[in-house]
Amino acid sequence: MGPGGTAGAAGTAGYGEAVEQLAVQYESVSFAEVHRELLHLYPPPPAAVLDIGAGTGRDAAALAALGHRVVAAEPTPELRAVGERLHAGAGIRWVADALPGLPGLAAEDERYDLVLLTAVWMHLAPEERPPAMDALTALLAPGGRLALTLRHGPVPPDRRMFDLPPEPTVALAAERGLRLLHRTARPDLHGRAGVHWSLLVFER
Repeated sequence: MGPGGTAGAAGTAGYGEAVEQLAVQYESVSFAEVHRELLHLYPPPPAAVLDIGAGTGRDAAALAALGHRVVAAEPTPELRAVGERLHAGAGIRWVADALPGLPGLAAEDERYDLVLLTAVWMHLAPEERPPAMDALTALLAPGGRLALTLRHGPVPPDRRMFDLPPEPTVALAAERGLRLLHRTARPDLHGRAGVHWSLLVFER
């Protein structure tokens, strides 16, 4: 849902400047709509949940309301500030951290039962994806699940984004011992022309 979360500025380019417009867009669809096909694969509360590229915190807030212990990682300060304001009191722990390495989270002892990567992976350049998958795998608890959505279609102006098929991502995960539990496709919830999504869930 948030930007790429990459350590360099390239992956988050254009997001801080468009924060108010993006906040309206992100919050215009609900957590239930975005995750409908995947909810049955998410652990019951209370679980340790990490939302990477959390954007304005829509998903993090919904998961916290369900009784999960939620960490929201968002590298764009403007989006993080909006999220903290919109979802004040939701019980979310916000952190400024970025893929591919997620160094702040990697330095903690926490391991997560569910890691969300919603509309994030396609911002990573090819050379960033292997270390990013390493970092994600290391943050998963045994039996933990990684839910990833992947955007296909025209790249918006002023964004660094890559339209890649699901297979390379599935292969990267498999190389690290992550088992594919779920793979589906769906149209864009915002009705953008030519845009569609792949939904992937892996288990450690």
